[in-house]
Amino acid sequence: MTHTPKIALEEHFMHPDFFEYFGKTAGNISPSLFGKAREALLDFGDRRLESMDVIGVEKSILSLAGPGVQAEKTVATATKKARQVNDFLAEEMARRPDRYGGFAHLAVQDPKAAADELERCVRDLGMQGAMINGQTGGTYLDDDRYAPLWERVSDLGVPIYIHPNNPPEQVAMYHDHPELWGPVWSWTVETATHALRLVFAGTFDRFPNAKLILGHMGETLPYLLWRLDSRWEISNRGAMSLAMAPSAYFQRNVWATTSGVCADAPLRCALDTLGSDRVMFAVDYPFETPDEAGDWIEAAPISDAERLAVCKGNAAALLKL
Repeated sequence: MTHTPKIALEEHFMHPDFFEYFGKTAGNISPSLFGKAREALLDFGDRRLESMDVIGVEKSILSLAGPGVQAEKTVATATKKARQVNDFLAEEMARRPDRYGGFAHLAVQDPKAAADELERCVRDLGMQGAMINGQTGGTYLDDDRYAPLWERVSDLGVPIYIHPNNPPEQVAMYHDHPELWGPVWSWTVETATHALRLVFAGTFDRFPNAKLILGHMGETLPYLLWRLDSRWEISNRGAMSLAMAPSAYFQRNVWATTSGVCADAPLRCALDTLGSDRVMFAVDYPFETPDEAGDWIEAAPISDAERLAVCKGNAAALLKL
């Protein structure tokens, strides 16, 4: 079978020193399954490369499996360990620059230091942006304290990929329903809300060149753009104002990946609402199956031009590859 050439954008790895942080996600999945991905996460050799080759992935943009230092309470420790794991990833990228790129891991507890670390990772280590695992200490990236980070993101012209993480508290709607906690539902709610906070706080008015990536086909938001525009008009927004309709920010500042969603209807919706240049391929390795993601995108009922754009062209343009 001839595969469309691909760049994959949500492909995870692990550093041995970060498994304690990773363990904080244990409650999100079946106890019988947690830990099964350990060996795959630690591998940068034949196992990972073969999983890419079998579906035509030319380059994977690697990111630390969360939550990483987003869960660290000591700021100095978070900053030190983020730098450690970025150096580790850069070494793996340097061994196979043709196959691996990377998203920086940032200790946003210190926004100025995080901005400096992002610049180091992009300019010195050859990374393509950063992945941030949801909220940090109960704060979201629309908070004004993160302005130095968004300013640097805009100056560097690289994207921030918001990856799901647990909210700072478990609200009543999830009580007695552990199946809803995590990737089935709560991660979508949390990540979509994070993105909406950025839009409605005017982050993209203040930083119009900022670029945001959402996984999982846009965390359901492409489906809701018309309603977001409609209900914004009557919302209890106080002094809040926007220069454009909410949907316009998604069409200018936001990209989506297909990670973890191998279904035709949401793909068509994302292409039609965000734009055919805004949707990019991802597997979510090793938490999803490469064969399933690869076989699906090859057979999806989209045009050949759209398939080429989703599989490689859009990522190459956004990440300057």
